[in-house]
Amino acid sequence: MAIATFAAGCFWGVEQRFAQIDGVTSTEVGYTGGSTARPTYEAVCGHGTGHAEAVRLEYDPDTVTYEDLLRTFFAMHDPTQLNRQGPDVGDQYRSAVFFHTPEQEREARDMVRRLSAEGASKRPIVTQIVPAPEWWRAEDYHQKYFDRHPRFGCLF
Repeated sequence: MAIATFAAGCFWGVEQRFAQIDGVTSTEVGYTGGSTARPTYEAVCGHGTGHAEAVRLEYDPDTVTYEDLLRTFFAMHDPTQLNRQGPDVGDQYRSAVFFHTPEQEREARDMVRRLSAEGASKRPIVTQIVPAPEWWRAEDYHQKYFDRHPRFGCLF
């Protein structure tokens, strides 16, 4: 098994989308990329922690490749929006790939170069590609949110 971590706006829909991929064996929402230890949802939303809402997933690389996960990641959100996704505004909603290995970093940078060269967007991709720092699991009520609240459904 391997680990991947992505931030693409509100983590509820991002988690649901990744959980539907064959080969993704587990997902967890949480906070990463900031400087505050043991952040709470309220603190992250208050913009003082520097953390992003993110999804950490475990996957079987024999079933799904990291490149496949990157394609899904870039397709599920607008990577040209700085510190926002749709109506959600703030640094906690930034687009980021938190890489765990040098290979993940290389693949993420290659993907951004390819998407940019293909003209996938008229604006530049602003997705951060940074080493995966310490992970802080979000509160239980955020885990598998759309599974527990299906009437809201996935936004993607």
